[in-house]
Amino acid sequence: MSSALKGRSVTITGAGVAGLTAAIALAQRSARVTVLERATAIREVGAGLQLSPNAIRVIDALGLGAELRRISLRSRAVRLRDASGRPVATLDLLRHRPNDDFRLIHRARLIELLAKAARAAGAEIRLNQMVETPPEDALVIGADGLRSVIRTALNGREVPFFTHQTAWRAVIPDHADSRPEAQVFMGPGRHLVSYPLAGGLRNLVAVQERHEWQQEGWSQPDDPANLRSAFAGFGGPVPEWLDAVTETHIWGLFRHEVAGCWQDGRMVLIGDAAHPTLPFMAQGAAMAIEDAWILAACLDSMPDQTSALARFETLRRSRAARIVAAANANARNYHLTGPLRLAAHTALRLASRFAPGRLLGRFDWLYDYDPVAVTP
Repeated sequence: MSSALKGRSVTITGAGVAGLTAAIALAQRSARVTVLERATAIREVGAGLQLSPNAIRVIDALGLGAELRRISLRSRAVRLRDASGRPVATLDLLRHRPNDDFRLIHRARLIELLAKAARAAGAEIRLNQMVETPPEDALVIGADGLRSVIRTALNGREVPFFTHQTAWRAVIPDHADSRPEAQVFMGPGRHLVSYPLAGGLRNLVAVQERHEWQQEGWSQPDDPANLRSAFAGFGGPVPEWLDAVTETHIWGLFRHEVAGCWQDGRMVLIGDAAHPTLPFMAQGAAMAIEDAWILAACLDSMPDQTSALARFETLRRSRAARIVAAANANARNYHLTGPLRLAAHTALRLASRFAPGRLLGRFDWLYDYDPVAVTP
């Protein structure tokens, strides 16, 4: 670390994963950080997320690795199944990437960890702050998500594309001896992802193709009976899981372009504000964490702010675009029908049996990335 950030004032809009991680990374470099959050309390709706090694490297560098591991589970594998529950392919994380850490964590626990660390580093988090226009500060970081005020200021009004897919999210009680792995059940026009969380919980995300326009965001409650009806034909443990759902939320999945303009020398976008992604690569939180570290590193190593922000955008744009494109592709692959589905599942079964390392190796470009080693 250099001293370019020492004593500099930074305002961050949004106290989600991106904003809080940025607050920690900047405050640890002696910046004076203020986070503006519209909510009246730091809280998250009940949901889980997966953190891959590219994000864990940043968490470790921030000194939060031990606590993160205490409140999360180490994922051992990702198992792909068809709608009946029959195995299609297995990505054995422990066997093929034994030195890497994949974690399953409740989003609320991650937010609590980051908020505590941000305050401990000296950042001020101001709640109940409705930011409707960009602050006039010398450096403003827009970490305010899908409806980012800062993104609108930099790019104008944009209209996202409705994917004709909606998703339910729920957390249910789980068996204490559940295997710490993610399972993906793929059916025609729909799929369901589930994995356990620390504390005897299980996360469910179920996606269905449909033409009704649903509100974007996670806050719209829905009747669990609708979720059970949509996945009534699924087998394996899915019926038991769905029977345990007492509360669920639904939201429409929209495809946003990666922002055309990330920064203007004073304001800069990170996380979902810069590159919203569909939830089919489990990289939304990871990209936000990567962004936060690299932005702080650029600002700390380059006294000229305009140059630092331009360097940050250069370092992040192509990777973000590649991850967003990969998530878009998975949205199609999970929902294949007819002969295409049969052919794809057969190919996956053969690859899983005869070349399992190569199957997971397709994502080496994603998981090998080390944000901490990036030179600003």
